Amino acid sequence: MGTIRSFPNRRKFLKSAVVGATACAFARIAAAEDQSSAATSLFDGKTLDGWIDAENSATAFGSADVPDLAALTKKLADKSNPVATFVSDQLDDTVKTALAALPPAPAASTATTPAPDDKAAKSALVKNLNKIISGSAVYEKARFQNVSLRPETQQILAQSPQGRDLVHLNKLLLQDAFPAELPPNAAMGWTVKDGVIASTGVGRGVIYTAKDYGRFRLMFTMRHVSGNPDHQACVLIFCTRPVPSEIPFDALGGIQFQVPKGGHWDYRPGQNVAGADFTTVVKPQFDPHEWSRVEIIADASAGTARMAVAQPLGSKAVEILDYKNQAAGKAGPIALQMHNAGLFDEYKDLVIDTNPKTGDLITVTGS
Repeated sequence: MGTIRSFPNRRKFLKSAVVGATACAFARIAAAEDQSSAATSLFDGKTLDGWIDAENSATAFGSADVPDLAALTKKLADKSNPVATFVSDQLDDTVKTALAALPPAPAASTATTPAPDDKAAKSALVKNLNKIISGSAVYEKARFQNVSLRPETQQILAQSPQGRDLVHLNKLLLQDAFPAELPPNAAMGWTVKDGVIASTGVGRGVIYTAKDYGRFRLMFTMRHVSGNPDHQACVLIFCTRPVPSEIPFDALGGIQFQVPKGGHWDYRPGQNVAGADFTTVVKPQFDPHEWSRVEIIADASAGTARMAVAQPLGSKAVEILDYKNQAAGKAGPIALQMHNAGLFDEYKDLVIDTNPKTGDLITVTGS
């Protein structure tokens, strides 16, 4: 007589498979946590203690800061007040020509929406505005005698600021002079809500760690909420710490990892390119709006960094990016970047191991 074998029914088999998969997932997480037992938290879930907000929007205008180009152009062309005359006289001839070619602004009584923008003209004007505020002091008593200054502007003005603080003041002064055409920015680019570090969408900039890191394993959970215009969330490593009272490098001159799908950029001074030092290991089909667990292992002395992402949470991660350039490696702060105004990203459960036991991506190698 042949051997009789007993097979589980379909329901029991599926239940066993699910239990087994879940057990493997938790075992993998436990193994990763064990290897990162020396990790310390970078975020307490309640405050931004240990982080420094450095918004580009404090010391520079962006295109989003000029909601109605035609209206601002008209005020500058009319030179109807001393501040408008001052700004108009500082513009490059090419910018004046581009602005003069724009369609006239609609009458205030008939305008319902701003006239369509000329992106090239707006970009050129914004560059000139940034050149103006990065120069000498904009304030003169006679020039601003009919301008209502905000308390924040008055407070900084009374301090006779220099360097970065002077640039910030100059921007505030132009915003006060043109409150409708250059509306004020929100005060902070990052906030804490519901246990996450969240970008507020106010403008391009970063929030960076108060400490420097050279060799480390960084792990965090993130999701991209929305963007208009849209862009992936960004993390920067090998950054240059800003010098007090000086304008920091754009993106702190760091190496950018875009999460969770793996774009990248090299912001080192003189570079500002996608970079030939990145290898895209996998092009994942992750949904950036879902929560992802991210691991970055980096060694500044070797100029190496790798990134892996797990989605959904608890699943085995896949390696996305591999970066190698010894010249770029440097100990410095780690930063979360808001690439442009209108972006809303969230980060939580940020931990760092400054002396990892292994150089492997533990969320990938965990079994």
